[in-house]
Order: sequence, then C-alpha cells, then structure tokens
Amino acid sequence: MGDTQWENCGAETLLEEFFAQDDLRQLAESAGKILDCPLLVLDDTFHVAAYRLPQGFSDELFQNVVSCGEITYEAGVLISRSPALSEGRADFLQLPGSPYPRRFALLVSAGVQLGCLICVDTDGHLEKIPAQTWELVERILAKQLFVEASRQDKPFETAEDILMHLLDGGFSSAAYFQLQAANTYLADFHPRTFALVDLAAYHSVYAGKRRLKEALEARLPDSHPFLYKGDVFLFLHEDEDAQAFDDLAEEFHLKVLISEPLDELFDLPKLYPTAREALELMRDERFHGERVCSAAQLRIPLLLKNLEGRGGLISVELRRLAAHDREKNTQYCETLYYYLICCRSLKKTCDALYTHRNTVLYRIRRLQEDFDIPLDDPSFHADLLLGVSLILFENKGPDFFLHTPKNEA
Repeated sequence: MGDTQWENCGAETLLEEFFAQDDLRQLAESAGKILDCPLLVLDDTFHVAAYRLPQGFSDELFQNVVSCGEITYEAGVLISRSPALSEGRADFLQLPGSPYPRRFALLVSAGVQLGCLICVDTDGHLEKIPAQTWELVERILAKQLFVEASRQDKPFETAEDILMHLLDGGFSSAAYFQLQAANTYLADFHPRTFALVDLAAYHSVYAGKRRLKEALEARLPDSHPFLYKGDVFLFLHEDEDAQAFDDLAEEFHLKVLISEPLDELFDLPKLYPTAREALELMRDERFHGERVCSAAQLRIPLLLKNLEGRGGLISVELRRLAAHDREKNTQYCETLYYYLICCRSLKKTCDALYTHRNTVLYRIRRLQEDFDIPLDDPSFHADLLLGVSLILFENKGPDFFLHTPKNEA
C-alpha cells in the first residue's frame, strides 16, 4: 500500500475513532501514528491537552513541555505572532533548544480558535503529507476540543482559565465571576495593578538553564504569570514589585507595561485594552523610552496616537509653523508647546527648553507677529495645544511626551 493510501486509510480510522469514542488523548495518539511524528495538542491557554511521545524519540524541549504541561513563553510568542498562523495557515518554525523544526497549526471549530497542533518534524517528511490529510486531522482534533469546551457542566480547571475567560469578556456579572473563583486563590486576591510583558526581544542569558518564567516566579512570587495573547500577564501587589522589573527588563530584554490601579479583579476587562494598546505603543519603532512604563505615563501619547493622521484637525497657522521648523530647523513648535503647558510662564518655558530668556522672548514675539498665533486669547489655547501636540507626536514620536528634552537654544 502506498504512503498516500496508507495516510488516507489512517485518516478514515481516525474519523471512525472520533465518532466511536470521546477521548482526545486517544485521538492525539492515533493522529501521531498517522502523521508518523511526535505531537502536542494545546488548548487555548497554551496548556497541553494531549500529546504523542513515541518510544525512542528524545528531544529535551518536547519532553520538558510534556512534563510541565505547558509550552514555553518563547513558543507561545511564536504562535501568537506568526503571520501565517494569524492568516489561518500552518507554519514551520524552529525553536531554540531543539534540532527539529515544528509544524504549527491552529485548531479552529465553528469559527472559534480552540488551540494549536504542534507536530515535530524528525526527518523532513511532514511537508510531504497531503493537505487533505492535515485538514482532516486538524478538523477532528479541533472538533474534539470544541466538544470538551462546550460541555455545560465542565468547570474551569484552573484559576488561569478563569482569568483568561474574564479577560475575554466571558463573565456577564461580577457575581458569576466570584462564584467560579470561589474555590481558587482568586477568591481572596487583591493585587494593586497588573503588568504586561512584551517578549519580542526576549533573551535568556541562561541558555535554557533558567527561563524567564522561573525568574518571574522567584523574584515576584505572588504574581502568578501566564501567557495571554502573546504577552506575559502577571499581577503586582506593592510598589517594590514594579521596581523589580527594572532589573528583569534589562536582563531579559523586556518591555513592560504596568496598568492603572486595579480596584477589583472583575475590572480587568476594562483596564486590559488600554494596557495592551500602551504596550503596542512601546513596540513602536519610534519609541525609545524606558523599558518599564506605566499606563499613566503613556496617556498623552496614547491619545495622540489615536488621532495620528488627522491633519485636518490642525489649524493652517500651525501647519505653516511646522513647515517653517522643518525647512529652517527651528524650534517654534516646541517653544509653543512648552509655553502653553507652562501656563505662559517665561521662566518655566526657558527651564523646560534649556534656552536663554531672550531667545524664548524672540520666539514668542515671532509666533504672534509672523505666524499669527493668538497667544493672548485663552479661548484658542486648547486648540493650539492639541494641534501642536499632534505635530510634535508625528515629528518627534511618543518619546517627546515622556521626558523633558534637552533642546539646543
């Protein structure tokens, strides 16, 4: 019997097993035999739901995942940020710590992403398996995950499951959330804030001996870190917890966003979108600020980011001013910005710009006389401040609004 015939026969057997029994582990074992490879079936929290580990196969990374019951942060990031996977296509990726490439494919049923299938390519044959075989195997495994996830009487298995369901907006009321959390540590859990950790530039200096997760759990023992939508999510209790991130961020090449204060856990879905948006801003190539920022620090840049490209909101006078700055390499926009936020205090404006008093006076006079900026009419100040802030955000980037720059006179 040819390979294709054997695969088709095996796929039919898998289909029969799906209808005959209700066992994801057995289906994963049968799928692994059909595909002739070690494999992992992950749920939507990146935990191992089932696996096949053939006798004689040795791969430390694979075996550690099976032992721990979850994949590493690095692998989770690859899944979350793979362009192919985001478009619904499978992707072959090489993970640090293993000589074998892996085929990643999302498991989707009824339009819902339920998990991921990871197959280890030990000899290069996975790319030769027909697309229809992959399609059937993935559809059957996804359907079984869907069946298990759809059981109304199935409780949440872990506090992490509850938190992810909460972040996904799955609880209709605080009372329902509290009922589900009653038998977990969440029942009496009152963190001050939460943090999102970007792993795009993550680097482990321990070469597999000590991973980021172990470092987080050791230095922030009550933070309960887990992977959510490609970022590490964890809780902070004291100001010292936030300070501990400075060393971690430097050591592991992280970017960390600390949320606004959290009154109660049920408020997580309200605060999370802004926190995620702020972390995205920190990923912007124009962002060169600190590795650790708070959402409060990024409020103004976030507001301006949401208005980026709205040049029609900027007055003609300010657009002329910005053009002059670009052409002549002057600093009239910055002078106007600081003059307004310093409540038209000449001394504070000079201090902010690190510029001599006479120079600032000259610029202010030109703003009024040459560029028709109505500084003497308070009713225009809000419009001027918003317009010049949009200009500076576009020209200077978000960093301009995080620190007072030392500009040249």
